[in-house]
Amino acid sequence: MSSLAQIIKNNKPRATLALADGRTFRGWSFGAEGETVGEVVFNTCMTGYQEVLTDPSYHRQIVVMTCVQIGNTGVNRKDEESEKPRVAGFAVRESSTVTSSWRSEEGMEPWLARHGIIGIEGIDTRALTRHIRDHGAQAGAIATGDVDEEALHAKARSWGSMEGKDLVGEVTPAESYLWEEGPYHPLDGFKKVPGTLHVVALDYGIKRNILRELVGVGCRVTVVPAAASPETVLDLAPDGVFLSNGPGDPEPVTYAVGAVKELLGQVPIFGICLGHQILGLALGGKTYKLKFGHHGGNHPVKDLLTGKVEITSQNHGFVVDPGSLAAAGQRIEVTHINLNDQTVEGIRHLEIPAFSVQYHPEAAPGPHDAHYLFHRFVEMMEEHRV
Repeated sequence: MSSLAQIIKNNKPRATLALADGRTFRGWSFGAEGETVGEVVFNTCMTGYQEVLTDPSYHRQIVVMTCVQIGNTGVNRKDEESEKPRVAGFAVRESSTVTSSWRSEEGMEPWLARHGIIGIEGIDTRALTRHIRDHGAQAGAIATGDVDEEALHAKARSWGSMEGKDLVGEVTPAESYLWEEGPYHPLDGFKKVPGTLHVVALDYGIKRNILRELVGVGCRVTVVPAAASPETVLDLAPDGVFLSNGPGDPEPVTYAVGAVKELLGQVPIFGICLGHQILGLALGGKTYKLKFGHHGGNHPVKDLLTGKVEITSQNHGFVVDPGSLAAAGQRIEVTHINLNDQTVEGIRHLEIPAFSVQYHPEAAPGPHDAHYLFHRFVEMMEEHRV
C-alpha cells in the first residue's frame, strides 16, 4: 500500500499551505499538528533530509523537498547537524511509512512530531516548486485541521520577507565550547583527532560536520557565540578564525561584520555561506537577495583559480554583489562562480589571509568535491603561523 493510500486509510488530519501571494496547497498533516509561518523555499537534494531538517541555516523557513518520497531511511543521532530540527515547517509529496536502514533509530514522522515540527504531505510539490521558481521564495503558513484559508494567507503576508531579519541571535550558542569530534567512520564512529592548529569558530548557526571536518584536517576548535568581540577571539590565540553558516539576512548582523573588520589582517580567516557574506560586507561589499535561493546538493561551481568544476551543496538566499566588491577599493578576487546563474561563490583578499565560499564544502549530506577548501585553510594558517 502506498503512503498516500495509507494516509486516507488512517484518516489523517487535513493540512493547508497558504502562500503570501494567494496560492493554496491542500494535503494531509504529518509530524506535529498546529500552525506555523516562515519563508517557503525548495530543496533539490535526493538524500540527506535529516541534515536539511537540522541545519540552523533553515531557521524560520518552510522547506519543500523536490524528491518524491522522504523519510524512508528514518533518522539517527549521528546525522543531526544540530541538537534538533530547525525548520519552521516541512512539505513533501509523500512521507514514507516504511523505514529501511541499519542506521535508523526512529521514523521521521514521530521524530518531527516529538520536536513540534509541522509538516504537510500529499501536495503537488512539483507545482509548488515551479511556483516558487517563477514567483520567488515568499512567506507561507501551514495549518492542520479545518482552517480559514483567507486568515491563513493573511498570516503569511504579515510575516513579511526574510530581508532585514537578523536570525543569528536565535541560533547561536549562549557560551563558548570546545569541539573535539572528527569525521564519522562507519566502523569507528566519531573519533577524536589530535589537532595542532587552533581555530576559533564564530557560530552564526554552524553545522556540526563543518566542525568535524576542521578537526579532521588537524585543528583544535573553540566555538564562540556570534557576538563575541574581536578581543575575546584574539585572547584565545587562534591560528585562524572560521566564520560559519547561519540563517537570515547578513546585512542586519552588524555586530558580526564589525568584528570581522577588526580581525582582518590579524589572523587568517575562512568563511562559509553566511560567513562568506559577512566577510564580503566586512571588506566593503554589499549583498542582495536571490529570487528563490540555492538549496540542494547539485549546484555546479567553477573554481576560477584551477578551472575545475565541482558539484556543491548549497543553502542560502543571499549573495555577495561582485560590483560592490570592485568598488570597495581593496584587492579582492572572485575565486568561484555559480555556473547556473553566474553569482559569486567564492572570494579571497590578495594582500591579507582571508577567503570564503558561498557553498558547503563539508558535504553534509554531500557531495565531496569541495573538501580541498579545508586543506587550503590549513595551508594558509601554517604559512602565517607565528
